[in-house]
Amino acid sequence: MRWTLKPKPNQEKVEALQKALQVSEPIATLLVQRGIETYNQAKAFFRPSLNDLHDPYLMKDMDKAVERIEKAIANKENILVYGDYDVDGTTAVALMSSYLKTKHPLVYTYVPNRYDEGYGVSKKGIKFAQENDFSLIIALDCGVKAIEKVAYAKSLGIDFIICDHHRPGAEIPKAVAVLDPKRKDCEYPYKELCGCGVGFKLIQALAQKDGHTVEDLVPYLDLVATAIGADIVPINGENRVLAHFGLKVINSNPRPGIKAILDQIEKTELTITDVVFIVAPRINAAGRMKHGNYAVALLAEEEAEKAKKFAAEINEYNLDRRETDKDITEAALKQIEEQKEQERFTTVVYDQNWHKGVIGIVASRLTETYYRPTLVFTKSGNKLAASARSVRDFDVYEAIGACSEYVEQFGGHKYAAGLTLKEENYEAFKQAFEDFVSKTIDKNLLIPEIKADVKIDLKDITPKFYRILKQFAPYGPENMTPVFMTEDLIDTGYGKCVGQDKTHLRVTVSQSNSNTFVGIGFGMGDKFDIISDKKPFKAVYSIDENEWQGNVSLQLKLRDIKA
Repeated sequence: MRWTLKPKPNQEKVEALQKALQVSEPIATLLVQRGIETYNQAKAFFRPSLNDLHDPYLMKDMDKAVERIEKAIANKENILVYGDYDVDGTTAVALMSSYLKTKHPLVYTYVPNRYDEGYGVSKKGIKFAQENDFSLIIALDCGVKAIEKVAYAKSLGIDFIICDHHRPGAEIPKAVAVLDPKRKDCEYPYKELCGCGVGFKLIQALAQKDGHTVEDLVPYLDLVATAIGADIVPINGENRVLAHFGLKVINSNPRPGIKAILDQIEKTELTITDVVFIVAPRINAAGRMKHGNYAVALLAEEEAEKAKKFAAEINEYNLDRRETDKDITEAALKQIEEQKEQERFTTVVYDQNWHKGVIGIVASRLTETYYRPTLVFTKSGNKLAASARSVRDFDVYEAIGACSEYVEQFGGHKYAAGLTLKEENYEAFKQAFEDFVSKTIDKNLLIPEIKADVKIDLKDITPKFYRILKQFAPYGPENMTPVFMTEDLIDTGYGKCVGQDKTHLRVTVSQSNSNTFVGIGFGMGDKFDIISDKKPFKAVYSIDENEWQGNVSLQLKLRDIKA
């Protein structure tokens, strides 16, 4: 692990904010690092308000989208709500369809099959729309690159409204409306909405036209918060507001489908991290192991008993998914060793029998072992399909683009992407990808990095400090859990290895006669020697609460320690 301490922000700004808010210097430093420099900005950060959401009509084509939907309702047209099979797509389909059904009975949903249609708008989906007399398709979390498919639909008399958040190509599809804040010609102030977030802006615009306010739409925010967490979009600006209020709904009055998932787990108060690791994998498992329709059915269900039944099915898919991804990860690691590729700059592995639904998870697992840009391929029809994952600060989307002569199709983000290619191009692509990454990547990026926000002493950790820290949540990109660095720590003699196989490290630390704090380092049992015999050491850690036999105390959640 390499540690980096974030640069200290402008001291005058820190002092001014410290004074305005009456907070400690470390708190003011954390805020300025996040771009919060004034009292009003801090108020918006700590007290998110629905009034901070932008007018949806600032998004390009929003007026056209609303007009076309109103026309469809007036003319009693069949509307098909179409979305991707991952969490962002299925939550968006559930959101849009359940809202439109409050205005119009002729609303149906379509999620493409991961295996025979693949990602995005498919010809099969358009043919389904034609055969069933749909004249309007609303595509969510996909479509911004579907130039030919939209043109094909148009030739059949089917209109498209696209709600997407992926980077568009050079050309925009000739749909009735293309809502995507990442369009170069879109002046919408916030660019980082997820697909479900763009869908929410559309229902906000429709509601506004009917004289309703955003408060009336709060019950839909459990879906939006789930998508924000699962899609790993920045949790700042509008996303922070949507996630904040969405979590409140999840924790107080979630829709029956989400409640049915929560009833399976023993947690009373969910954070965005719980949504990412508990709720999202279950929703995702439907599209990975069976079909995304199961997730939409669960999320849109209004009857508690039916939702319970759907949630039980989805839980089974999730258990299958876990088993499958464990087996494939082991096989992929073995392949790297057999091909003696441990020292490469990239990981590219392939097996025609690997389950397409879990290759993205396997790619993430492999980056945990070999910290480098990773692609996992499997057979998909007569082509190979891959999921890509990256390491911090390296743009894997751009790297795939640099090898596009071997690629049939690709899309995605800086850190996660997908692609297809012909089997005969696999080896050439693998070499080209390795060559491009080896020439362009900063070699430091291949060593896992822990970024500490600020250096503090143990005496800075007070109940007030932690009370304010808690209000930094919800956490995510651009607002990660604060990480601290403290030097000259000494274990008071109670340090030991814990856990069934003694793989974890528990310490009780003090610093020049300060209060003592318990620290826990998961998987850090092999570092016991660093803290033994009262040798001084330094640590990077976050702070959380530990509840034991009814007593709540602050503890250090160790990320790493060094002598």
